[in-house]
Amino acid sequence: MPNPPKAYKDLDFLNSTAARTIRILCEYEEPKARFEAEGVENTIVMFGSARIRSEQEAAQTLDDAKAALAAGTGSADAVDTAEKRLRLSRYYEQSVELSRRLTEWSEGRDGPDYHICSGGGPGIMEAANRGASQVPGAKSVGLGISLPFEAGVNEFTPEALAFEFHYFFMRKLWFLYLAKAVIICPGGFGTLDEFFETLTLIQTGKISRPLPLVLFGQSYWSRVLNLEAMADEGTISPGDTELFLMTDSVEEAYEYVVSRLEAVERGEDV
Repeated sequence: MPNPPKAYKDLDFLNSTAARTIRILCEYEEPKARFEAEGVENTIVMFGSARIRSEQEAAQTLDDAKAALAAGTGSADAVDTAEKRLRLSRYYEQSVELSRRLTEWSEGRDGPDYHICSGGGPGIMEAANRGASQVPGAKSVGLGISLPFEAGVNEFTPEALAFEFHYFFMRKLWFLYLAKAVIICPGGFGTLDEFFETLTLIQTGKISRPLPLVLFGQSYWSRVLNLEAMADEGTISPGDTELFLMTDSVEEAYEYVVSRLEAVERGEDV
C-alpha cells in the first residue's frame, strides 16, 4: 500500500472549507516573507479606479466608439462612456507623475526607503506602478486580487513584488500594515471602502502612527463626498474632516506627503 499523502500536500484538503484558516495564514506569511526578502518596510499606498485609462488609450477608445457609431455598429452610450473616460484620464497621468516624483525623492536621499504600493490592477493602480517604474532601480508593490474583470497584475509591477490575493481583508491588511502614507485617487465602491476603512482606523486610534492621507482629485471628491454634512449632523466630530488633505495639485500632494514623512523621521509631531 503506498504512503498516504501528507496533509500539507493534499490539494483537495487545502482547497476545502476546513482549511480556510490555513489559506488565510498563507496570505499573511507568504507576503511577509517576500517583503522581508525584498527589503520592503515602508510603503506609500495609492488607491483608485481600475476603470481610468491613460490619455492615449482613452482617446483611442473614444475615436473607435465614434467610428463605430458612424458605421452603425456602435451606440451613443458607448461614445458617452468613452468621453467620460477621456475626461478622467487626467487622473491617470497625474498619478503617474505623483508616483514618479515620490519614488525619485525616496531613491535620491539617505534615509528609509518608501515603495509605492498599489492594488496591482489596471487604471490608477497601473499608473502608480508605472510612475515608480520610470525611476531606475526602484521597486514598487502590486497587491492584486482575484476578480473576474481584472486579469493578473499590471506589467509595471516587478515579479518579486506582484501578489494575487483571494481574501479582500488580507489584501487590505497588507495595504495598511506597511503604509506610511496613503493617497486616494478618484474611484468607485472599492476605493471608497479602502478610504473609509483607513479613515476609521485613524479616527479610532487603531492606526496610532502618523499616516498622511491625501484625497487626490478635489473636483471629483467634492462632488462624491459631503463629510461636512456628517459633521453638521453630529455623526462625526468637526475635526474628523481635518484628518486628510483634499487637493487637485500634484505639487501640493507631493509636498504634503514628503514634508509629513520627513517630519516623522525627525521625531516631530504631525
